[in-house]
Amino acid sequence: MGEQNPGGGRKPAKVTKSAPAKKPAVAPRKAAAAVQDAPPAKAAGKPPKEESRTALVRRARRINRELAEVYPYAHPELDFDSPFQLVIATVLSAQTTDLRVNQTTPALFAKYPTPEDLAAANPEEVEEILRPTGFFRAKTKSVMGLSKALVEQFGGEVPGRLEDLVKLPGVGRKTAFVVLGNAFGRPGITVDTHFQRLVRRWQWTDQTDPDKIEAAVGALFPKSDWTDLSHHVIWHGRRICHARKPACGACPIAPLCPAYGEGETDPEKAKKLLKYEKGGFPGQRLRPPQSYLDAGGKPAPPLGAG
Repeated sequence: MGEQNPGGGRKPAKVTKSAPAKKPAVAPRKAAAAVQDAPPAKAAGKPPKEESRTALVRRARRINRELAEVYPYAHPELDFDSPFQLVIATVLSAQTTDLRVNQTTPALFAKYPTPEDLAAANPEEVEEILRPTGFFRAKTKSVMGLSKALVEQFGGEVPGRLEDLVKLPGVGRKTAFVVLGNAFGRPGITVDTHFQRLVRRWQWTDQTDPDKIEAAVGALFPKSDWTDLSHHVIWHGRRICHARKPACGACPIAPLCPAYGEGETDPEKAKKLLKYEKGGFPGQRLRPPQSYLDAGGKPAPPLGAG
């Protein structure tokens, strides 16, 4: 997930609460303005070496607020119409992109719309459908085993409790929180690779274990913020704060980031590193929410499209 906004002493074109009533459609222009007026390297804000707990909480929450201004339409980037579709899609997203999963699952769910159908499927036929996602034999075994467990243990329904979800084959805490937060509206923090990378760059925690990261970051925010926080951070990681070449010069939270300068700080060069809608490309969903489309986002192309 991605982002943008400048700061420093001048505070040019910064997204602030003083802006008039927010409309999702304005967000890309806010982000574009941030790219054009991105701060020079010296404007980046580095928290003090001995940042107090109170200061850390304030900085973390401000980062989340700034990202919410840039991505008011942030959402899960897997297409789904039910908890069953979401849990299957999330399992399939391992070692591949959400886009590839979204391009693959329409055929899967058209042929096997229920856990009962998928549990009783011919494995070779499922493997052929899942081949584009990589590791298709292992994933076939996972989704069929998961479907069988749903049928045998939960009457073919995806449970809405963490303790039940993590008992399912192939479902860990990360997958469980994706399902709980986005299919059931129950707060959870999704600690994927983007989330881990960014919260460490921001010095919210120095933990490396996903469960410890979840606990450390969760303690900085009200529980009600957890699901949207996950979307904001992941969108920022996918669109701007990349693993190898973060677009620091196009980042809306540069004044709040201890790692500013690890990536490209020149605004024009940084702008060329942007991905998805802020770089002029589609997002990962074939069927994104209307709020995303209203904000200028583009649906992803179907599998096989040029």
